[in-house]
Amino acid sequence: MSQVEIVEDPHIQKDNWKGTILAGLANYIDSGSIVSGAAALALWQSMYGLSDSLLGLIAAFGPNAIGAGVGAMIGGWLCDKLGRKRIYQYDMLVYAFGMGILVLAVAPWMIVVGFVIVGLAVGADIPASWSLIAEEAPDTRRGKHSGVAQILWNLGPVVVLLMSLFLTDFLGLGELGARLVFAHLVIVALGLTIMRRKMRESRRWKETQEAGFAIPPMSSLFKGRYLVSVAGLVGIYGFWNLWAGTNGLFFPYLMETLGVATHAQSIALQCLNFFLGMVANYLVFMKFVDKVSHKTMFMVSAVMQVIGMSLLAIFPLTVPVVIAHVLVLGFFQGFGAQSFFQLWSAEMFPTALRSTAQGLCFAVVRISLGVFSFFVPMLATADFTVLAWILTGFLTMSALIGWLWAPNNAGKSLEEIQREQLSV
Repeated sequence: MSQVEIVEDPHIQKDNWKGTILAGLANYIDSGSIVSGAAALALWQSMYGLSDSLLGLIAAFGPNAIGAGVGAMIGGWLCDKLGRKRIYQYDMLVYAFGMGILVLAVAPWMIVVGFVIVGLAVGADIPASWSLIAEEAPDTRRGKHSGVAQILWNLGPVVVLLMSLFLTDFLGLGELGARLVFAHLVIVALGLTIMRRKMRESRRWKETQEAGFAIPPMSSLFKGRYLVSVAGLVGIYGFWNLWAGTNGLFFPYLMETLGVATHAQSIALQCLNFFLGMVANYLVFMKFVDKVSHKTMFMVSAVMQVIGMSLLAIFPLTVPVVIAHVLVLGFFQGFGAQSFFQLWSAEMFPTALRSTAQGLCFAVVRISLGVFSFFVPMLATADFTVLAWILTGFLTMSALIGWLWAPNNAGKSLEEIQREQLSV
């Protein structure tokens, strides 16, 4: 990669929190889509007689996995070619169309088609939003701005799950309640489309284009320092996401199927998990990420998550054990792999390749989860302890890779980080 590809930019020191929130709402849409499906899994299974293999198919090709991965790869490349604004301004219309199919679904094939479309749209929005947040944030508060998106990621499941609990359990609306949950996401997507029209394009991306630099080929990401960064990011987030994706999509289903908790109790535990993540993100990640060692913060989170997951593998599956698991995992994931993946995936690549790199990493991670999701329902019902040990192993691998690779970029500008990359 030649040095001319780095565009020097006067450091943007003004906080544009409105822009960060509007971009970060992609995370709310992403997680809300995943968890709305999780909350409806048991209901769909009873309504349509869905088999374990079809449940795995829905999980694999929706916003939780393959659909989002393919969307991110395509969307990331288009973001670098056409600009961040064009992608995040229109893809929510595609999302609303797909979610609308889920609102009106009357057959299993409609559920699958709806989730595929939703996944593609969500995936395309992620690299556009994450790149925009990093490129527009002040250099000394880039991590803090990234943290806002992660709070919104945790807020999505809390809102969706509470709506589901209220509508389907307390009001007894059943199928109608699930449709109303999906409908609220359609409304959010349409509202977000309108509000984003006034957002500005990324200043760094515009200056790169005005300087006349061509977009480097994606093959650049498979060479030298960029290959190391891709491998590190995919390793850390990939293994963590195999745990998170499985836990987030199937936790209510597993708790009910295994008889540990009622439907309402399992949803309440999920809400607690994500609420703790928001608290930790605000009190730890946003407060300190721009000031302290990234590796140290990441490792504290990673080790505690390994301990929290191992509780389900070591001890019998009881309510107290599940609650302890939720408390530990919920809090410490708030400043762990996902928060740092968003931040590092923006920092470790130049502007001309940033969204493409993020889309590639995100695609590998989500598609891997999609393949694994095919087997989770069968594995969980056959031997949950084996599944728990596998998930503990995933978190352990994420921690080990982070210990070996995690960068320390606190307080540095994106240009400074790239100069360091080039000097290696």
